[in-house]
Amino acid sequence: MTIFNAISDPVRRDILALLRAGEVPAGSLVEALDLPQPNVSKHLKALREAGLVRIRVDGPKRYYSLDPGPLLELDAWLQPYREFWADKLDALGDHLGRSD
Repeated sequence: MTIFNAISDPVRRDILALLRAGEVPAGSLVEALDLPQPNVSKHLKALREAGLVRIRVDGPKRYYSLDPGPLLELDAWLQPYREFWADKLDALGDHLGRSD
C-alpha cells in the first residue's frame, strides 16, 4: 500500500491523528474510534504496510506509534505545490487589495 492510499481513508487519518500524541495501545485506538476491533486492526495493518506506523509487542498488548519517515517524504513531495499555491494566493491578495 502506498502512503497516498493509506492516508486517503478518513479512519486511517484519524488513527494517525491519535498517534501524534505518542505511542498508543491498540485497545485505546479501538475505544477512541468507536469501531469494532477487527476494523481497527485492518486499518492498522494498512498503515503498517505503508510504513506510517510502528508496532511494539509487550506480552499480549500491541502498542502503535507514528513512523515519521514516510510523512517527511510526503512533506518534501508537497513542497513545490505549496510554493505554487502560495504564489497564486499572494497574487490574489494583491489583486483584492487593489480592488478595494
